[in-house]
Amino acid sequence: KAESDASLAALNKAIAALEKGTGGSFLQTGAAEELKELAGRLEMIESDRQELLSFLSGAEGGGYAPQSGEIVGILKQMGETMSKGLAEAIASEEASARIHAELMAAKTREVAALQASLEAKLEQTGEVGVDIAQMKEDLDDTEATLSEDGHFLANLEGSCAKKDREWEERMKSRAEELVALADTIKVLNDDDALDLFKKTLPSAASFMQVQVTAASVRSRGMDELRRLQRSAGHRHRAELDLLVLALSGKKGLSQQGFEKVAGMIDEMVKVLKREQQDDGQKKSYCAKEFDVTEDKKKGLERRVSDKETAIATTRDGVATAKDEIAALETGIAELDKSVAEATEQRKRE
Repeated sequence: KAESDASLAALNKAIAALEKGTGGSFLQTGAAEELKELAGRLEMIESDRQELLSFLSGAEGGGYAPQSGEIVGILKQMGETMSKGLAEAIASEEASARIHAELMAAKTREVAALQASLEAKLEQTGEVGVDIAQMKEDLDDTEATLSEDGHFLANLEGSCAKKDREWEERMKSRAEELVALADTIKVLNDDDALDLFKKTLPSAASFMQVQVTAASVRSRGMDELRRLQRSAGHRHRAELDLLVLALSGKKGLSQQGFEKVAGMIDEMVKVLKREQQDDGQKKSYCAKEFDVTEDKKKGLERRVSDKETAIATTRDGVATAKDEIAALETGIAELDKSVAEATEQRKRE
């Protein structure tokens, strides 16, 4: 632009000098040399170029008549052409500058958006890393709890199985004991036995008969109790020994003695029923605890599965985020390169 302004200034000086009739003195100035150089490189009609160069060389300078105005016309045409070209160049330059500025603004916004996205992805990746560490710790704790509960469940299963066997044995034993005691009570409550102790026998023969009948009753009762002792085995009860001892006394039993024995048997029946009820409650409790522990184990297994799925999903998210970060970094690098190339092109223009 500075060069074009200088050329236009030289043209204007030449036109003014020629219009005033001082063309000869103008030819002695540096502006005339500048016009000569301009005429040599400017696009124009060749005949006009030769005439102008001839004038600027001084061949016609002394006899120049301003009225002809031929050289002035050539110079003015040159000025118009240069002014138009300069205006177009300025407009083009301004348009290029505007486009470059808009491009730079768009690229700057794009870089800022990519940078913000990159920072967000990096922050997200860091948070996800922390989440993975926490989930791994939770998973380890859950697996440890699951292992402990697994051992507890195995022990509980063994204990429950043992309790079930013991309970079956006790139920069988109690059933046998109750049957034997019922038979013993039946023997002791027999009408003959009761009548025996209600009677008062005066004669020696009757007394002997009572002894024989009482001995028979005791014998039958003792048979039932001894059979019960044999069937009890290792679950032998001390109460049975006391009953056998009471029935096997050398002096036999009075009516009051029989009533005491019957009372002892009734008490044993009550004890057996209480024990049976307690065992039933213990079995129910054991079964309930087994179900609770089994449900807890299943819940822990579900938690472990959920944790493993969450960790796998989070790891996939981290991999995706890393790919996105790499793509963003590549995009930023390409934008930086594009901006640098656009800036360099602008400088060349």
